[in-house]
Amino acid sequence: MASLETFGFSWSRRYLSDAVLPLGILFIVAMMVLPLPTLLLDIFFSFNILLSLLILMVAIHTFRPLDFSSFPTLLLVATVLRLALNVASTRIVLANGHSGTDAAGQVIQAFGEFVIAGNFAVGIFVFAILVIINLVVITKGAGRVSEVSARFTLDAMPGKQMAIDADLNAGILTPEEATFRRSEVAREADFHGAMDGASKFVKGDAVAGILILAINIIGGVSIGLLQHDLSLSDAAQFYVVLSVGDGLVAQIPSLLLSIATAIIVTRVSASQPMAEHIGQEIGIARAWYPVAAVIGIIGLVPGMPTNLFIGFAVTAATIAFLINRRNRDAASSDEDSDSVDQENDENDGIVSADQIADNARISVILSYPLITLVEDEVSGPLVTRVSGIRKELSKSLGFVIPSVRIKDDLNLQPNFYQIKIGQRIVAEDKVYPGRLLTIPTGDASVALDGEKVIEPTFGLEAYWITEQQRTLAEARGYVVVEPESVITTQLSRMIEQHAFELIGQDELKQVIDKLAEESPSLVDSVVPKLIPMHNLTAVMKKLLEEQIPINDMRKILEILAELAGRNMSVADTAEALRPHLVPLLLQRIVPHKDPVPVITLDPEFENLLINADRQNQQEDLIIDGNLSQNMIRQLSDVVDHQMAESKTPFLIVAPLIRKKLSKMVRAHLTDLNVLSFTELPETKKVDVIATVSGADQDGPGSEQGE
Repeated sequence: MASLETFGFSWSRRYLSDAVLPLGILFIVAMMVLPLPTLLLDIFFSFNILLSLLILMVAIHTFRPLDFSSFPTLLLVATVLRLALNVASTRIVLANGHSGTDAAGQVIQAFGEFVIAGNFAVGIFVFAILVIINLVVITKGAGRVSEVSARFTLDAMPGKQMAIDADLNAGILTPEEATFRRSEVAREADFHGAMDGASKFVKGDAVAGILILAINIIGGVSIGLLQHDLSLSDAAQFYVVLSVGDGLVAQIPSLLLSIATAIIVTRVSASQPMAEHIGQEIGIARAWYPVAAVIGIIGLVPGMPTNLFIGFAVTAATIAFLINRRNRDAASSDEDSDSVDQENDENDGIVSADQIADNARISVILSYPLITLVEDEVSGPLVTRVSGIRKELSKSLGFVIPSVRIKDDLNLQPNFYQIKIGQRIVAEDKVYPGRLLTIPTGDASVALDGEKVIEPTFGLEAYWITEQQRTLAEARGYVVVEPESVITTQLSRMIEQHAFELIGQDELKQVIDKLAEESPSLVDSVVPKLIPMHNLTAVMKKLLEEQIPINDMRKILEILAELAGRNMSVADTAEALRPHLVPLLLQRIVPHKDPVPVITLDPEFENLLINADRQNQQEDLIIDGNLSQNMIRQLSDVVDHQMAESKTPFLIVAPLIRKKLSKMVRAHLTDLNVLSFTELPETKKVDVIATVSGADQDGPGSEQGE
């Protein structure tokens, strides 16, 4: 029973709350037609002032315009209420104004007598000034701001919707968050459009106030003279007081609503109330001190009210002093907090996330002697070269390479450096600042005096020499390399080898967004309709893992559109894309007019690999250990020989075993690209430089040629 009563009470309360606004609007319309007693007129005029003040206070305390999205509707209701009161009060003023200044109620009488103060002209001029302030300054400015805001909001709406779709495709937003964001964008457009129209209500209300005042004065005086036989002074006394009082009672709430409108349309979205927002931004001591000085100087000018200006100068200086002290206290509090946290960490052994977090995708760690390479963080030799290789690799690979963080580590041995991809060390070697690395070429026949080492990037024999030996080394046919070039050359190679670890949805989204500017229909039809962003990222990782560039994203999306509906896996999709992208790899490595240096497999050995793959049907290619070792050894010898001649060979195999054989070979020879013969461009010439097999290197299955 109690639950039924509770349900009935809740239903009744909801029904009444839903009925308040419709009934109120009907009552407002009735006020324009039916006469009201003066008591109700006083009540409604007081309520009108209360409503206007409430709307103004809510507008001041909103954090962003959309938080008060019902403002345009409230503005309309308040304006109609005020106009209905004007109609009701005009009826009473014209009908009963001859009986005295209290004919239209105490509120109108009080406003009229207080402002006029016995002088009709003063009352009329004060009312005119209020109308000018409301109409010409506040209402006109708010209307212009509303118009511009609505125009810009509507123009920006498609871009915001596309940004939300992009974030959703990239996985940054959940479907629920994306739905909420779209709703927010639509509400924002609706709000600013409604405000553009609502500002016209305020302007029309101000104009109506002037016309109603004129009608009341002219009509009232005429009625008093002609119908009630009043003298001109009595008629003016009664009707001007009533008309000005009526106008002020309506105009003051109108002014409050105009101010509220201006605040809403000029409000910038913030996370704090307007007063706090303004106070924080004008609370700058450097601004208050000059103000105090200038006001003080003005106070010293002869004829000026010195005490007044000096008082304001002292007040401004005091405010500046208090702001300075508050900032110092806040800074010392932060320092104390940091020191306490640090002391607690040291004493209690607590480790914070800030101490261990390192989100750098690529890092170069230098030992203490190598810091001289980056003494100038902007134009140091190492910094400049790192910036250069980032640009070049970004162009050639097809996505923006993440920033490289260069930092020192005093725990490293002197002259050592490390290269990290994420938190994993992928390379480490030693360079000597102030010295040069010389690499012999085919013309170099005389050894140099220096420390003999193995060049870290290509594994070639090299020497570290002094700067004074540069001329001698160049004369003897050596390639002379600066220490920072040694680091950046190896860094470039590591980035190429690990590019698949560096590309993610964020990096790929940048590429897709850039292409969308030129080919919006292509991007919109493929991503994410045919392939989601995370699947596209996985495909790009597969391609980059074998050093296939992805810098022709237009062609990639066009091919993916052709492959739609085949229900292919990520690996199969990458394989289908390879024949179209291998020419990009070849043009990076082989000069355009030169033939492609290729290594082939002995036909019998290749058939053996194909049959082994068919029989095993495993993810990896499983063959006899001696066969694989002999093959890798022969391939390594050929690659080393070609690298010494500054050539990069390719291993060409049958399409059936390309993917699995590539995985096996890359585990030992990271620089050897394995292609299928169907991936070679028909227009590109090839030069078979060697044929390898699983036999011993000195056996008949191995031969090299030009």
